Amino acid sequence: MENMSDLKSATEAIIDFTTNPIIQKLDSLSIPHTTYPHTLSNTADELVANVPLPSTDETHTKNLFFKDKKHGMFLVTTCTDAEMNTKELGKMLKLEGKVNLRLADEKLLIEKLNCKKGCVGPLSIMNNVDKDVTLVLDEALLKKSKIHSHPLRNDASVALVPSDLLKFLKEIGVEHTTVAFSKKGEAAAPLPGKVPSSRPTGDKSTSKPKQPPKDKGAPKAANINKKQTKKGETQLALKWKKEENFAMWYTDVIVLSEMISYYDISGCYILRPWSYKIWELIQDWFNIQIRKLDVENSYFPMFVSKDRLEQEKDHVEGFAPEVAWVTKSGDGDLAAPIAVRPTSETIMYPAFADWIRSHRDLPLKLNQWSNVVRWEFKDPTPFLRTREFLWQEGHTAHASFEDANVMVRQALDLYRRVYEELLAIPVIPGYKTEKEKFAGGHSTTTVEAYIPVSGRAIQGATSHHLGQNFGKMFDINYQDEKGETQIVWQTSWGLTTRTIGVMIMVHGDDTGLVLPPRVAPLQVVIVPIVSKKCPLENLSSYCEEILKSMEEKDIRCKLDDRLIYNPGWKYAHWEQKGVPIRIEVGPRDLEKKQARMVVRFGGEKIDVGVDELAGAVKAKLDEVQSNMLKKAVEFRDDHLVKVTEWKDFVPNLELHNLVLTPWCGGEHQDWEEWVKNKSREESLGDGEEDDRTATSVAAKTLCIPFTQPELPEGTKCIASGLPATCWVLWGRSY
Repeated sequence: MENMSDLKSATEAIIDFTTNPIIQKLDSLSIPHTTYPHTLSNTADELVANVPLPSTDETHTKNLFFKDKKHGMFLVTTCTDAEMNTKELGKMLKLEGKVNLRLADEKLLIEKLNCKKGCVGPLSIMNNVDKDVTLVLDEALLKKSKIHSHPLRNDASVALVPSDLLKFLKEIGVEHTTVAFSKKGEAAAPLPGKVPSSRPTGDKSTSKPKQPPKDKGAPKAANINKKQTKKGETQLALKWKKEENFAMWYTDVIVLSEMISYYDISGCYILRPWSYKIWELIQDWFNIQIRKLDVENSYFPMFVSKDRLEQEKDHVEGFAPEVAWVTKSGDGDLAAPIAVRPTSETIMYPAFADWIRSHRDLPLKLNQWSNVVRWEFKDPTPFLRTREFLWQEGHTAHASFEDANVMVRQALDLYRRVYEELLAIPVIPGYKTEKEKFAGGHSTTTVEAYIPVSGRAIQGATSHHLGQNFGKMFDINYQDEKGETQIVWQTSWGLTTRTIGVMIMVHGDDTGLVLPPRVAPLQVVIVPIVSKKCPLENLSSYCEEILKSMEEKDIRCKLDDRLIYNPGWKYAHWEQKGVPIRIEVGPRDLEKKQARMVVRFGGEKIDVGVDELAGAVKAKLDEVQSNMLKKAVEFRDDHLVKVTEWKDFVPNLELHNLVLTPWCGGEHQDWEEWVKNKSREESLGDGEEDDRTATSVAAKTLCIPFTQPELPEGTKCIASGLPATCWVLWGRSY
């Protein structure tokens, strides 16, 4: 259920309302409105459940598109609690002669209103260029204080007052018809000139109503449901294509693949076991690697006092807008507000000051796995940008700048390996500019990934050299070998559950998740092909043997022997969840002592003898991991271009490219801001961009890559015209 108070949702960060034709029309007519995103809702009932409104004086809409051979087409918009009776509707509309109102199919809906099923609202009548659809409005709708309706998409709504809806219709030349619909459970108002068909009967009011006789020829309820589903369909399919609507596709995937469930606080989400297991696999690998670097795990409290948080001025200014404060305990106010950690420098470093006394106490290398709260004012998106997220944060203290710098690069290389070796996602490592570096730190390094389809970059993880700034603030001193007092050099570095969202966006397809084998909660699922002629008992022991052989090879495997689902449903279910390999076992496989191996990435099908099966699966998993990375690298590299003149900069952004340009240096924040503003201006033309958007059309610096192409002498900066000192990577970013 969504929290309407701040009008946020999972998909808001990747929705651009400025290009929506209805929003553009409302803006051009200077009609006041509020447009907000929300959980995808296919029906009016889902909308009411997912997006509660502030009061009963406001309403969502229920929209039905009817056709009648004789009387034409009707878009009927009512309150969500209105009763709909097509027979009565014909009478209320005073349609003469034979009336046969039927719901139109989606093809006609798209043809007439340029709108998909589930995305209709009264504003979509704007697209009826032939003026052959009659708009019918519920009289009760126009008595509400606000009407909320879809702007051609069912992950967003437009709220406006009834008078402004009528103004909109007048401006676009649409004449509507108003009808008084009864509420569900209420008797319909009698039509003018008609005698009510039933009257109070007084003495019979307490008698039980007669039940209509059962029609022996009527189909059973189960059969009716079967007719509504085409043969072979499982009702698991995604409703959106990745290439057609990336935002809706992403929301569809994370929900239907059982990665995420929504919560009643905006920006907070439930990580279901399928996604949390992926995070655990990343944790397991990472813990092994940091132990090799003598980093130890620990845990610090999640609360920090105001005095400690504000001790480092630049640091707190960088996080101030995102800090969540606890101000009450029960019915009483706290003596002083307590912050929920946005990061842990100010929590951990007073302890560092207590523990570090001598050079013998260095280096101190700690890591913690924890949650963090950053009350983002930009649009939350599951995994990518959430108000609470999970992460690891490493914090170390060293005797020298150089020693700390080695730690920074070691941590960053682990992040590179997480993305490339586990998630099969290529990243570009480099330094952040002064404008983009960590608040209060000396320098920041990063790994940047590329998201196909959206054409945006995303920061994968960061590792910071903090210099001595925090050491000075928190008095983290030590006695060196000469007995002199020195200040430590520090690092901090973090990796979050954002990794999971990046993986979904890069590898997912129109069927659902495509999981790299190394982080797949299940690498293999065994599906017995059961039938009346071949019951499960015939295949069970054979499948158990296959399962055991997989486990002996340390392959994460499951035997799906549930009898309530047929094999086709299981195929669709596990494909949607992205399981790398499915093993099908039927009577012929039993007879031939083999099994069929079906690969999720690429769809390859191979029959393999049971004795060689475990080895073949192990090899195929490694092959899939390698090929997934190779494919992602090729796609990323096809969208990585060099540009040396400004005239080519924005056109390449429009082609969904990352752009490498000559630059006058990361310290030139003024020219960096110029590029951001100029690229936004050229991209939007005469349009405007919401300042709150998390997916701006403006370019930003991603990093100064460690690996620098040759920079010919005399090369000028693309923005300032000053002599270039390096190449910098730009892109539109999440």
